[in-house]
Formats: sequence, C-alpha cells, structure tokens
Amino acid sequence: MPTYKLGLDFALELDKNDDLASYKNQFHIPKDKDGNDLIYMTGNSLGLQPKITKSYVNQELEDWANLGVEGHTEAKNPWLPYHEFLTESMAHIVGAKPIEVIVMNTLTANLHFMMVSFYKPTKTRYKILIESAAFPSDKYAVESQLRHHGYDDKEGVVLWKPRKDEELLIHEDLEEILEQQGDEIALIMIGGVNYYTGQFFDLKRITKLGHKHGCVVGFDCAHGAGNVQLNLHDSGADFAVWCTYKYLNSGPGSLAGCFVHERHAHQKDLNRFTGWWSHNKHTRFNMRDEFDQLPGAEGWQLSNPPILSMAAIRASLDIFNDVGIEKLVGKSKILTGYFEFLLKELGEDVIRIITPKNEDERGCQLSIQVINADKSLHNKLTEAGIISDWREPDVIRCAPIPLYNSFVDIYNLVERLKAILNG
Repeated sequence: MPTYKLGLDFALELDKNDDLASYKNQFHIPKDKDGNDLIYMTGNSLGLQPKITKSYVNQELEDWANLGVEGHTEAKNPWLPYHEFLTESMAHIVGAKPIEVIVMNTLTANLHFMMVSFYKPTKTRYKILIESAAFPSDKYAVESQLRHHGYDDKEGVVLWKPRKDEELLIHEDLEEILEQQGDEIALIMIGGVNYYTGQFFDLKRITKLGHKHGCVVGFDCAHGAGNVQLNLHDSGADFAVWCTYKYLNSGPGSLAGCFVHERHAHQKDLNRFTGWWSHNKHTRFNMRDEFDQLPGAEGWQLSNPPILSMAAIRASLDIFNDVGIEKLVGKSKILTGYFEFLLKELGEDVIRIITPKNEDERGCQLSIQVINADKSLHNKLTEAGIISDWREPDVIRCAPIPLYNSFVDIYNLVERLKAILNG
C-alpha cells in the first residue's frame, strides 16, 4: 500500500500509475446539466453501464428480429444454453466451481428458493439467525418463511446485534449466541457484506461455527459479488445468493446469481420447487418424460431465462474477465484507503467512519456519519455533483468503484465535501 499524501498532485500520480485507469473510459459516466461528469459513488446500489452493453443486447435483438424462434439454436449466441455462457466467469468472481453457480431469477426470489431447500424446521429447531441490521428484504423474507411454516415471525428470528454504542458486529458474540441457542437455530442467513456498515464478515468462520451447532448456513452476497473475494466454495457455505446490478453492472432489476455447494450437487432428495429448466436438458423437450433433476446449481432453475438481461450481464462479465477480480480488489483497497485517509484529515470531530478500518473486513464502501448533520448535507453533495447514497438514520454511503472511479474523483469529492462543511 502506498504512503498517502495530501494534494491534487498525489491523486494525479496515483491515476498515472494505475494499470486499470483506462477502464473508466469503458463506462458511461452520468453528467450534470452542463455536461460535466458527475462523481458517481453509488455503484453499490446501481452500477454504471458498460459501453459494450448496447452491442451485446442489440445482437440478441437482431437475432430475434431475423430468426424468431430459431434463435434458440441458430443465434450467434444460441439462447437455449445462454446461461452457460455466464457460469464460468461468475464462478470465478464469487470463488466457486462452475457446478455450484447459476444465474437465474432475482435476489429475494432466489433467497426464497434456497430456503425452500435448506430451511428445514422441526418442532425444536426452527429459528433463523440474521444480523440485526440486515437488508430489509432479507428480514422480510425470513419472517415470511417462519410464518409459512407456522411459526411466530418475531419469536423465531434470532438477531446478531452490535454491542452498545457500536455499529459493527463481533464474531465472538455470534459464538455466544450459538452456544446458548444453537440447538434451536435451523438456519443462519447473514449478509456477506452488510449493506449499512460495509462490514465484510468472515464467511468461513461463520459457516464452520454454524455447522458445528448443526445449523444450515447461507449468505446474501448482494454487496459482496464483484466487490470482495467471497471464496464461496472454500467458505463451505450451503448456499449464497447475490444480485448483478450493483458491482456487476448489469442494469436495473437484472437477474441474480445463486451458489449451492457441490456437496449438495447430487442430492435429488432435497426439497425444492422445480420447473422444466431444472429438468435434464437432453430430454427437456420430450415433454412427456417424468422429471429428471439436473445436478448442481442448475437444478434449481425453473423457467427459460430472459436473454436480454443475460446479454447485459455477459457484457459486464467480459470486462471482469479482462481485468480479473484479484486486480480489482487490489485497486479497491488502495482507492478506499486513499478515501479513508482524506476523510480522516477532516478530523474525527467532523467525520466518523463506521466501516471497519481493517481493509480485509470491508470492500470499497465507506459509510460515514458527519457530526450534527442530517439529510440536507446529502442533498448539498448531490447539488455539488456527487452521487452518493443516504441511509436512515444518518449514514452517507460512498463506494469508490475500481473499474470506473479515479483517485482524482476521490480527491474532488473530499474537496467539495470540505467546501460544503466550511460554507
């Protein structure tokens, strides 16, 4: 890691020496009304559009126009196996084997499908453990699963909470919860990177601990995929889900991803919802055959996938393939470290960063609290050309994305913030 310095010249030097600097030109950067680039810091909410995306989607539109139904087999990228074009790249991004990964459905839908298979409550073991500041959709999903199985949706949720007057979660507190209630918990379902604080949890440690107490373990990696090295296979987790429209730049509401550990790949007796796309692809169109379960994560598919969404995902994954998740994470640590350095120079009596200081316990997001500030500060940042993200009650989330944010972006952001605070 470099020794960070103040001043614009240092930011320019970092950009000059950045091997990935040119990738910013491969993305559409939103502009203000005067045509100036905005400083876009919300790739943790919706990633920017790669310039190649239009050509990838247009290819499928042209094949649809020219081929009609024959596009399923005759398109330049045949539609029948299209999801397979994404598997290897996505598996590398999340640290999995190809048999463990599938792109399908949307995030919370996949979470429910995973819980159909992996949440198996009994009279004595039925509770679900989540972090107290879990993304609301995760909380709603697990509560609805409890209700679906006839349990109280409040009593059945066990919360992993931060200690008094703290924001971050402590793994030792999770160990204590499981020592006390482990035999009542059927499922641990944690956000791999917490959306609010940006804390990146030790997935392997959590999985090992959960399995020790007889719990199934799954992760929502919406804020981790394309941001940190998740190493899902090595974590040993039973399942994981994630979206592709944040760090993976696939467009609003695009398809999601799903991981099922290979030890479950051939468990045909696992309860699951099924459809014709989880049937043996070699006999799928015989129509009259009895259901024949596909092995691996593919066996959780239901319907033929939306090709236009997958084309956008494929465009983004091709950029990730070109760069490599390892290089992206390497730049991310320097970019985020530089951002942290500049914020701290404003003074801890002005800015509080609630994201972990340890670079291995966070991705590129920094969640900041400005002392005695409210949402009006966020509005002023927006007016100053900074697209950040406000989360109640008092956090501004900023995510310097290594693919399309520069060190000068970070310098200018902090300078504008400083001007607002001093104004």
